Amino acid sequence: QVQLVESGGGLVQPGGSLRLSCAASGRFFSIRTMGWYRQAPGKERELVASITSSASTNYADSVKGRFTISRDNAKNTVYLQMNTLKPEDTAVYYCNSGGLTLNSRRYPELWGQGTLVTVSS
Repeated sequence: QVQLVESGGGLVQPGGSLRLSCAASGRFFSIRTMGWYRQAPGKERELVASITSSASTNYADSVKGRFTISRDNAKNTVYLQMNTLKPEDTAVYYCNSGGLTLNSRRYPELWGQGTLVTVSS
């Protein structure tokens, strides 16, 4: 089983940048799809960005051109570089590790504990 630990959140002014990290432990990191989700106060959790095992990426329209997701399989870590931050980016950001089935064994989807990003002037 993979454990996920997010870091890098904090308080930043509009227009600033942050880089979030998600460190994974366990097996099969390199073949899992990884994602970043966020949940703002009073809103539902939404997908921000995802990256597959082959490094294909997808982004929410609201962050395209500003955020970049990447992964370093040698370090079992996924990153979210966030530039030109806006107040509406304020949320708890969660790392997600996609589930998989391998040799008839199911390895479930996992979530990190979340890291708070606050964008405020």
